Amino acid sequence: MTVSNWDTFLTPYRQAVEELKVKLRGLREQYKLSSKHTPIEFVTGRVKPVTSILEKAKLKNIALDELSEQMQDIAGVRLVCQFVGDIDTIVELVSSRSDFEVVEARDYIKTKKESGYRSYHMVIKYPVHTIDGEVSVLVEVQIRTMAMNFWATIEHSLNYKYSGEIPENIKKRLQSASEAAFRLDEEMSMIRGEVRDAQQIILQNKENYQRDRERREGG
Repeated sequence: MTVSNWDTFLTPYRQAVEELKVKLRGLREQYKLSSKHTPIEFVTGRVKPVTSILEKAKLKNIALDELSEQMQDIAGVRLVCQFVGDIDTIVELVSSRSDFEVVEARDYIKTKKESGYRSYHMVIKYPVHTIDGEVSVLVEVQIRTMAMNFWATIEHSLNYKYSGEIPENIKKRLQSASEAAFRLDEEMSMIRGEVRDAQQIILQNKENYQRDRERREGG
C-alpha cells in the first residue's frame, strides 16, 4: 500500500476521531452547565501511525486488505474520569447513543490484564460521511479513571523503551503500582460518598432551620 493509499484509507478514521471528540466534549460541557456531577474529565483521540498498524498486522497475522474488519483500534478515543463509578455512567451514555453502534465491550476493570492494566473498552461502528457516500469504521473507545490512565501511560512508555520485553522485576513493580492505583480509586470513591452524605446533612439542616424560622416568624 502506497503513502497516498494509506492517506485515503485513514481519512475516514481521522474524521471519525475528530467528530467523536467534538460530540463527547460537547456532552461534557452540557454536564458542566448543569447542576449534575460531570462524569467526563477530558477526552482525547488518535489514529494509529502506519508503522504501528503494520507491526500489529504482522503480529496478529492480519492481511492488509482485511484491516478495516479485523483491526478494531486503528482509531481510538479515550474518556478519562475522576471516579470508578463514573465509568458505568459513561458506558451508559455511550451505549444509549443513536449516532453509532456498539459492537463489542471488554471490561478490564472487573477482570484486569495480567500486567495490571485496567480500563473499559468499547468497540463502536461509526458512520462517516464522505464525498463517495457513507463509510462505517471501527473505533475503540477506552474509558478509565485518571489513576488508571497515569499507570497505563507509564506502562506504555516502558513497553516502548524495552521493545515489549519489560524486565521481570519492573513487571512486578508495575503490578504492585496498579493495585495501589486501584486502591486509591476506591478510597477516593468512598471519600466522595462521604462528602455527598455530609452535603445532604448540611442541606437538610439548612432546610429545617429555614422552616423553623418561618414558623416562628409566622407565629
